[in-house]
Amino acid sequence: MAAEGFRGPRQVFSALRWSMKGLAAAWRHEASFRLEVLLAVVLIPLGLWLGHGGIEKLLLVFAPVLVLAAELLNSAIEAVVDKVSPEFNELAGRAKDMGSAAVFLLILLTALSWVLVLM
Repeated sequence: MAAEGFRGPRQVFSALRWSMKGLAAAWRHEASFRLEVLLAVVLIPLGLWLGHGGIEKLLLVFAPVLVLAAELLNSAIEAVVDKVSPEFNELAGRAKDMGSAAVFLLILLTALSWVLVLM
């Protein structure tokens, strides 16, 4: 195995550290992320409690986690766009709007999952 492909404990720890830095940055700089985390803190335990069986529990927990992941990606897109194109640009605006739309669709998926599972 080539040395550059090897992932030992040190590399795994570094990746974990970078991920924690990303979560901390999102918490510190993104109001939407903070709100979605607070909702997930409520929804995830509630989903584990209200879901009947593994599949229902997974659906109720997975959807809010997807929202958080999409919000992180959206925030990353916005940060890069703002860095590369600080002045208004139609394509930059479109990229940011599409990232926001992805988060919105996952919020709708979360709501639909909860309605369908708990009906």
